[in-house]
Amino acid sequence: QVQLVESGGDLVQSGGSLRLTCAASGSIFSIDRMGWYRQAPGKERELVAAVTTDGSTNYTDSVKGRFTISRNTPMNSVSLQMNILKAEDTAVYYCNARIRRLRWSNAMDYWGKGTLVTVSS
Repeated sequence: QVQLVESGGDLVQSGGSLRLTCAASGSIFSIDRMGWYRQAPGKERELVAAVTTDGSTNYTDSVKGRFTISRNTPMNSVSLQMNILKAEDTAVYYCNARIRRLRWSNAMDYWGKGTLVTVSS
């Protein structure tokens, strides 16, 4: 069994900062990729940022220059530092990890339950 637990969501004023953290636990052989998605009310879930095992990152255009994703590979955790937050960043943020539970198994996507970020204007 694998669990992803997020923390750090909160209510913050526009222009403020938050740091989200996600830790994966359970039967894990390796994690290929970790990332953050978000879903705002009435909108589809979208990729915010992701980081691979070799440290490569990608961001959605709207957060470039404001958000930074970082990964602690030995701890199976990932963080998202969010600066200069805007009202349009308001959403439930979900942690995602592509995990291999055994050495030769296929990687599968796992999700956290989400953490709410609310940015007041």
